[in-house]
Amino acid sequence: MTSDLIQRVWQHKNNLAEGFTQKYGVHTLVYFELHATMHDAISREKQLKAGSRVKKWS
Repeated sequence: MTSDLIQRVWQHKNNLAEGFTQKYGVHTLVYFELHATMHDAISREKQLKAGSRVKKWS
């Protein structure tokens, strides 16, 4: 989650963000959602992270 998507993408593409993208060299944004409030964004992120991968892809 970020409030500045352009900056965050730039950080990932330049390996400035530690974690998964830096470790595995993943630099392609494949999905994003816009939300009216941070609370809405956090709720949606928790919803997406819940459940199994099989459930998410079906």
